[in-house]
Parts: sequence; C-alpha cells; structure tokens
Amino acid sequence: MQFMYTYMPRWMTERAIYLYIAVVLIASVLFAAYSISWYYMLFGVVEVVGFFYVSNKWTKEWSIDHMRDTTFANRLFYSSLIIRVVYVLFSYWFYTIMTGAPMEFAAADSYFYHTSACEGARLLREGILLDFWHNFNLYMGTDISDTGYAAYLSFVYFLTGDSILVSRLVKACWSALTVLLIYRLTERNFGQQTARMAGIFCMLMPNLIYYCGLQLKEVEMVFLTVLMVDMSDKMFRSRNFTAWQVIPVLLIGGMLFTIRTALAIVALLAILFTIVMASDRVMGWGKRIIIGLLAVMLIGVTVGNRIQENARELVESVQSRGQQTNMKWRAQRENGNKFAEYAGAAVFAPLIFTIPFPTVVNIPEQENQLVIHGGNFVKNVMSGLVILAMFSLLLTGNWRKCAMPLSFMLGYLVVLVFSSFAQSERFHQPALPFELLFAAYGISLVGKREKRWFNYWVLFLFAVDIFWQWFKLAGRNMV
Repeated sequence: MQFMYTYMPRWMTERAIYLYIAVVLIASVLFAAYSISWYYMLFGVVEVVGFFYVSNKWTKEWSIDHMRDTTFANRLFYSSLIIRVVYVLFSYWFYTIMTGAPMEFAAADSYFYHTSACEGARLLREGILLDFWHNFNLYMGTDISDTGYAAYLSFVYFLTGDSILVSRLVKACWSALTVLLIYRLTERNFGQQTARMAGIFCMLMPNLIYYCGLQLKEVEMVFLTVLMVDMSDKMFRSRNFTAWQVIPVLLIGGMLFTIRTALAIVALLAILFTIVMASDRVMGWGKRIIIGLLAVMLIGVTVGNRIQENARELVESVQSRGQQTNMKWRAQRENGNKFAEYAGAAVFAPLIFTIPFPTVVNIPEQENQLVIHGGNFVKNVMSGLVILAMFSLLLTGNWRKCAMPLSFMLGYLVVLVFSSFAQSERFHQPALPFELLFAAYGISLVGKREKRWFNYWVLFLFAVDIFWQWFKLAGRNMV
C-alpha cells in the first residue's frame, strides 16, 4: 500500500525555498541593473519561507494525532486572525510611509471604493434610507457588479466614522472565517487530516492575507464565494434535507451578483452542474430534482430581471477578441510589454493553475507585484500539487465525490482563461482557496513516483521564472 502524506513533507518545503533563493539570486546577477530593493526581497523571503517552513511545522504538530478537532478549529481561526491583524497594522504603516496614504502603490480602485463608501456613509448619517440605493447609484455611476461592495463598505464606514483601519480589521475577520470554511469543506470531501493541511495552507497563503490590507473587494468576495460553495456542498450531503436550505445559498448568489457578475453566474452554474453530475452516494435523484426546481425558481425571483443581461456580459467577457484588444493595449501603453499582444487563451490555458509568475526585477510602476511576488511564487509551486490532484480525480472517477468545489474552481478558471484578466493575480483570488484545498489532497497522493515528478516541476519553474524576468524586461526594451 502506498504511503500517504498527512503533512507537508520537509523535502518539499526545502526544494521550494531553495528554488526561490536560486531564482532571486540568479535574476539579481543576470539583470543586476534591475535588482529589486532589499525590502521587496524581505517581503518575498517572509512570504515564501513563512508559508513553506510553517506549513511543514504546523501540519505535523497540529495533526489528528496531537490535537482534537475543536482545538484545531479554534487554533486555526485565531491564528489566522492574528496573522491578518498584524499584517493589516503593518501594511497600514508601510503604505503610509511609502505613498503618503494608507493605500497601495498607484491605487485606483481602492480610492474609488473609499470615496464611494464615504458618500454612502454620509447618506446614512443624514437618514436617507428609503432612497439610499437610488442616490448611491447616481453617485457611483456604475453597474450592479460594483455597487454591492461599496454599499457594504458604506455601512462599515457609517459605524466606524469612515475608518480605513477598522474596515481592514473587519476584513481580517472575514478572511479568517474563510480559512475555517475551507477546513470544513475539505473535511467533508477528503477527510480530517487533508482538511487540516488545507486550512493551514489558506491560513498562511500570502495572497489571501495581502488583500486584508487594501480597500478592494477581494476579501469579502472570496468569503461569500467560499461560503456559498460550502453551504451548497453541505446541503447536497445532508440526509435531513429541507427545501429551505436552498434559500440562503441562492441569496448569497444574489449578493455575489452585486460584487462580480461573472463569478455569481459561475457559482450558480456549478450548483446546477453538481445536481446533475454528483455521485449517487452524495445526493439521490429525489434531492436533485427538488434542489434543481427550487434553484431555478429562486434564480428567477432573486436575479431574474437581470439574468439575461448578466449572461450576455459573461459571454462577452470570454470573447477572445476582447482579450486580444486588452493584451494589445497592454503592449502599447506606456511602460507596457510589447510581447503582451501575442498572449491569449492558447497561452493561458495550460498555465491557468500556475500563473501569474513572480516578478523579481525592478519594473516601473509594478511595486504592488513586488510586494506580493513571494505569494505568486508559492502559488506556482502549489499548483503542481493541484494538477496532480486533477489527474488523479479524473483517472479514478472520484471527481464526482467532490463535484461542488471542483466544478466551481474549474468553471471559474475556464472563464478566466478566455477573459481579459487571465494574467491578473487579483482575478485569481476566488479560485485560490479551492486550489489550496486540492493541493492538500495532492500532497496525500505523493509517493516515490510523484516525488520524482515534483523535482521535475521545480526545475520547470526555475526555468520559467528566469525566463519570465527576461520577458518582462525585454518586452520593455530594458535588456
């Protein structure tokens, strides 16, 4: 019988850390004129070493042999919260020192949401409740996919006196709850020990922590997405099924429509796909019919008046012509990469689990990429385990047993491949917790043969990461 890992093995963490050090050192030598500042290197070291070293340590020390389930869940939540609160406080200070305001470099959307929320909070303080949505929408001048988060932030500002810091501490709470939800979701699908690995991975993942320090909508969006998938999965597996379990799921779906339209449609389609394709052990046909009918009815009630328009927007977002136009703009804009216009779905599809690659050279106006470059590197390494899990689930037919999280993750990534944002780290956020879930399952599949494949994966990433630095510089005529 093949040995199954119940923790992140040390040899894997060592290879990942050594790979990161090699990439940074060689890039610094080959492209010495564009070496990054010491504090960006420090960001990367903390992100990479923090994730892999602590993952190895805690997945062993917090295993089922050493800690009860309730103790683990409590420790997972509070550790996640403490990590995020510390980062919120640090990033607030860091951005204030570096940019003169507690906003990221070249902040655009963050200021848009901040100023919109300030206006929304003003309306609430003036007692404009009945006409709040009308007045707020007139001020924002955007479609429904931007209104939900700004309205939520307005309420937070109303309660906290427009406090940016307090609103980010609230984000830390939502993000910590997301970690706990992933743990519960993984437990139902792959068992307790794999769930503990997935929870620890999400707790330590730099890209999930990073957005707690920004005024963007990613933290709340990811929380609602994971909550919806978790509740759907739990509903499908419930023996004492009641029709009213569907209502909260669909209401959360309706909330997602006000945050990111395409994401909400993918989540609802994932539910319908799971109804049809889930294993009979997970859900009987009687339950499928009831949920399917209620889903269609509640979709009509909650978003029926917009579903046609939103579906059209989704279709338009995956048109290659729109993608090509966006990539051409990226190539021709100031400080743009002239090679960008040659990228498209054919390039993005094979790499969708892995991209974006880390930037470890100094590129004008890409400070934000430098701050999170270690997190992107972590994602690159862990994606190899996700790919291993995908092959295993496909070849064994076990994918039906985890149809809900799997269908959402793959559905969203397919949409992302054909969109204008496949290369944007920010737009990978909704899929990231689920990728870490399947990465944990991938570790449980690693044996001698898979260990050899992981070594090849590390060599592949080394070559690609070095090439990526040249690509970014050469495309701007900097080498």
